[in-house]
Amino acid sequence: MGLYIFRRVYQALLVFLVVSGIVFSILHISGDPVALLMPPEATPDQVEEMRRNLGLDRPLVVQYGLFLRNAARGNLGISYHHGQPALKLVLERLPASLELVVATIVISLLLAVPIGVLAASKRGTVFDRASLLGSLVGISAPPFWIGIAFIFIFCVELQWLPSSGRGTWAHLVLPSTSLALYRLALFIRLIRAGMLDVMTMDFIRTARSKGVSEKKVIYKHALKNTLIPFVTIAGMQMGSLLAGAIVTEKVFAWPGMGRLFLESIGVMDFPVIIAWTLVTATIFLAMNLAVDILYVYLDPRIRHEK
Repeated sequence: MGLYIFRRVYQALLVFLVVSGIVFSILHISGDPVALLMPPEATPDQVEEMRRNLGLDRPLVVQYGLFLRNAARGNLGISYHHGQPALKLVLERLPASLELVVATIVISLLLAVPIGVLAASKRGTVFDRASLLGSLVGISAPPFWIGIAFIFIFCVELQWLPSSGRGTWAHLVLPSTSLALYRLALFIRLIRAGMLDVMTMDFIRTARSKGVSEKKVIYKHALKNTLIPFVTIAGMQMGSLLAGAIVTEKVFAWPGMGRLFLESIGVMDFPVIIAWTLVTATIFLAMNLAVDILYVYLDPRIRHEK
């Protein structure tokens, strides 16, 4: 088990290095941030001095080596646009993004589990078909389109909820719900498919032959075994949501990391873009590692293999 965890941590570090190298290279060949930072009337000497101050006059390999050394010390550079440490700016926005992610996952799970179980237990009924159709729509609809539609309906027409910002729970309802629709649809289909698969297994038939009530068969035996592999997908969704919430944060003016990331792209603020990428990648890899370890403990078959 210890060797398995060590191997997973080692793989995560390799992925982290590869991601940082790719992002660093792409950003530094995509354009010159000095052109945006300096006024149009700046002389060539002033532009060159700015490049030296930012360390952009050095070879790319040297810049990346210095970046890795500083990153190991928690220093990801100073934001070109804000004049503050890039990592500090990203971490200040992290709580808002995590709040949005947790609310999204909670909404998805609270609705997906009962709907998925009921759809599986009533296979072929109107409810089952309606849940499949609804999940298909939820998976197909772009989150930004859903967000705009929510703003028009609940903010402009009905005036029930605020359209932007962060403060009370009312500000969280629309962005978290618009993000949750895709996950809700995905989770419903996964739970339904998992339940239908488990319900055909021998131990379910054995439980029924012993006279166990259908309710206990579904919720104690079938659902329990369905949720074990589902934990992996739900955990990975939490990590991917940090990146997937970028557009939603922009639509609802939610002060999270995603909105900061989009603003930084507009002004080519390389340190903030890299800091956002590395923080997001770290959280994603940490979530995957935690899910892998949890899955090993939940499923004895996997634990014995490891």
